[in-house]
Amino acid sequence: MKIRRLLSAVLAAALTAPVVACAQQKYPAKSVRLVLPFAAGSAVDVLARLYAQRMTEGWGQQVVIDNRTGANGIIGMELIARAVPDGYTIGMANIATLAVNPSIYPKLPYDSLRDFVPVSLTATIGNCLMVHPSFPVKSVKELVALAKKHPGELNYASGGVGSAQHIPMALLESMTGIKLVHVAYKGITPAFNDVLAGQVPIAFTGLSQTLPYHRNGRLRILGTTGTKRTSATLDVPTIAETGVTGYEADSWTGVLVPKSTPADIVAQIHAEIVRVSQLADTRERLLAAGFEVVGSSPEAFAALIRNDTARLGKVIRDAGIRAE
Repeated sequence: MKIRRLLSAVLAAALTAPVVACAQQKYPAKSVRLVLPFAAGSAVDVLARLYAQRMTEGWGQQVVIDNRTGANGIIGMELIARAVPDGYTIGMANIATLAVNPSIYPKLPYDSLRDFVPVSLTATIGNCLMVHPSFPVKSVKELVALAKKHPGELNYASGGVGSAQHIPMALLESMTGIKLVHVAYKGITPAFNDVLAGQVPIAFTGLSQTLPYHRNGRLRILGTTGTKRTSATLDVPTIAETGVTGYEADSWTGVLVPKSTPADIVAQIHAEIVRVSQLADTRERLLAAGFEVVGSSPEAFAALIRNDTARLGKVIRDAGIRAE
C-alpha cells in the first residue's frame, strides 16, 4: 500500500509540474499577434505599427501585425472576439468598430460591451475634411455654400457605411443642412486613393494619412474635427471655428483582448501599452502625424466605449444610417 501511495504521489506530481511551470512562465513567452480590422496604410495601421515595434523591443518577443479588413471592420473584430483568451492575440480597434457598428448592424457577430476586455485607449486621432485641389473651394464655409447651391450633387468618399469617415460627414450634413452624395468604398485606402486621383472630390480622413499630401499640395485640408487645433496643423482651423459651432468628430483607437483573458495578462499588456505611450519618441512621432497619445486605464477606456456608443447611436438614428 505504501508503494502504491508513493507511486500515486509521484504520478500526481509529474502531471501537475507542467501546469505549474506554465502558470509561472513569463508573459509573453512567444510572439504576439496584433489584429487590426483596418487596411495597411490607414491611420490606425500607422499607429499600430509604431506600437508593435516598441512592444517588440520591450517584451523581447515579436509583435506581429495582422491586417484583417472587410465589412467595416467586422471581420477583424470577430476574429479578436473568438481568439483564444491567452494574451497572444490582442486587437486594436477604433471608434467605428466599437461605438458605431452596434448602431448600424443589428446582428453583429460580436458585442462591443461584452465580448472584449478593454485594455487601454492609445490615442485620439485627429480627422480632417479635405478636398482635391482641383475642387473649387478653399474653406468649410465655401464648401457649405457650394453644397447648398447644388444639393444632392456633390460626391464624397468614405471607407464604408458607418465608417470613421462617414459619421463625421453625416454630422456635418445634419449641423449645416447640406446634402451630399455618399460614395462608400470597401475600406479607406481605395477611397483615399480615389480622392487623391481626383475621382471623388471630398472626404473626411485621418490627419496622419492626409498631412503629407496637404503639405505637398496634392490635397487641401479645409478643417480639422477636434475642439482645438492640433500641434501638427496650427495653420488649419477646426470646423467649429469656421462657423459650425459645437462640431466635434475626432476618432480614437485602443487596445483590447478577448473576454476571459486572465487579469494578470491584461495587467501586463496594459503596463506595456502605457510604457510605450509615455516614450518621448512615440509621442513626438505621433503628435507630428496628428495623433494625441493617451495611454488610459482599462476602466476609462470601457467608459469611453459605453458613452460614445450611446452618443453616436443618436447621430446614426437621426441621420437614418443603415447597413447596405
